[in-house]
Amino acid sequence: MITAKMVQELREKTGAGMMDCKKALTAANGDMEAAIENLRKSGIAKAEKKAGRSTNQGKVWTGISGDSAAIIELLCETDFAAKTPKFGALVEQTVADTLAVAGEGDVTAAANDAAAANLTSHIATIGENMQLRRALKWIGSGSSKFAGYHHMDGKVSVLVEVEGTDDAELLNDICLHIAAFSPKYITSEDVPAEVIAKEKEIAAAADPKLANKPAEMLEKILAGKIGRYFSEVCLMNQPWVRDDKTSLAKKYPAVKVKRFARWAIGEDI
Repeated sequence: MITAKMVQELREKTGAGMMDCKKALTAANGDMEAAIENLRKSGIAKAEKKAGRSTNQGKVWTGISGDSAAIIELLCETDFAAKTPKFGALVEQTVADTLAVAGEGDVTAAANDAAAANLTSHIATIGENMQLRRALKWIGSGSSKFAGYHHMDGKVSVLVEVEGTDDAELLNDICLHIAAFSPKYITSEDVPAEVIAKEKEIAAAADPKLANKPAEMLEKILAGKIGRYFSEVCLMNQPWVRDDKTSLAKKYPAVKVKRFARWAIGEDI
């Protein structure tokens, strides 16, 4: 029986796409070495010796096409390779491949299959191991707008979907804000109840003077502290990147951020 673990192991050893790995294992009746040999003979795994090397450089990049948007993280071994035109072209093509796959959400597996041949070719020509670590695709509604932003040539990138404005400058500022302040949530309504309860618990324990406060007074004090917490972690409540005396919610009340992704190279997922 060919298991997902076997497919993943073969992919890590060869850099081939998941479907190619599954086909190779099936043809080899589960024999890992025979599957590697067959992939090498077919040219799919011609860069397999490089596939085990560490990848912690690269780019996070976004792309928008019609009512679809995507963000990917493509890794290589060195910053030097990440800055080459060849790697930049590979990143752009990989974004296009991701936009073309079916469905939305986490499309890492499908995007890897779509980009496998091009990725393997570039591993051979650039001379470094490369990995499409993750890929996300969104399909928008008719009323929403997508925007992308790349900081430090893709060390950090942001993808956002917004309703209520099509102002390119404002959309860029929203992306810039997300890149700079790394919010965890969009609004206070998005913060899970258990997170709020835990923050209240931490706030109460951190201030010994609150120990003997009446319950009603304590709740009011903690509500104020939670409000400050929201201003730290919620996009709409954070001090606005262009004017820290206000917030996105106050300055642009008609704007609704539907979702955002802020990815950085090599971060824990």
